[in-house]
Amino acid sequence: MSSSNSQDMRASFRDEAPQYVLPLVARIEKAEPPARTDALETAARAVLVLLDDERSHGEGEWAGVVRDWQDARIRKVVRRARGAEWRKAAALPGITVSGDRAEVRVFPPVPLDGWPKELAKLQVSGTDLDDPEPAGPAAAGLPVLWLNPDLDMSAGKAMAQAGHGAQLAWWELTGDERERWRESGFALAVRTAPKERWAALLGSGLPVVRDAGFTEIAPGSCTVVADHPALRARLEPQMLL
Repeated sequence: MSSSNSQDMRASFRDEAPQYVLPLVARIEKAEPPARTDALETAARAVLVLLDDERSHGEGEWAGVVRDWQDARIRKVVRRARGAEWRKAAALPGITVSGDRAEVRVFPPVPLDGWPKELAKLQVSGTDLDDPEPAGPAAAGLPVLWLNPDLDMSAGKAMAQAGHGAQLAWWELTGDERERWRESGFALAVRTAPKERWAALLGSGLPVVRDAGFTEIAPGSCTVVADHPALRARLEPQMLL
């Protein structure tokens, strides 16, 4: 069987499997919205926290839906909440992850058409956020989720894509590598790749997020490259940037 046929069969299986979505709710208060990069990094860390949570493994209470979700397409939807909406969302089973000022609550996966009413009423739009100042270089040794510089994504879309990138990196790490990331509090950075480096990043062998095209951008668009030091260290020297 050719590689292309094998990939087509895997994609078909994912599409035919029951579809789940991972809800992420960003707290965006009118008076003090978080900075965009802070929100993106917090969303990516929230995905990792849920994947690592004991309730997502073995006989844990979330394990079944997490397995079903990961066996299909790893859809994520980011919605916003403030005030009473946030308090209602925070009362549902889930995990709140905080950044510098951002707060993102991640919930166990739900059926695509089976959102809890408290989350179903929240808006997807309105997650357009800005950085007061350009984000500086990522600290040395920090995992970096590189965003495609040629794509214009809303903050909510970019948060979901950053979450995808973090998840792809997590899947490829060993137990010891995951433990070290866990000990750091899942420290990471999200940055827009310099245009002159994007092609090299795509060809580096690092995990690449290819969007299914459900919202905002064309199907198959490469949105994020997950540049984790442990993964980069495994690449052949000639493939390194």
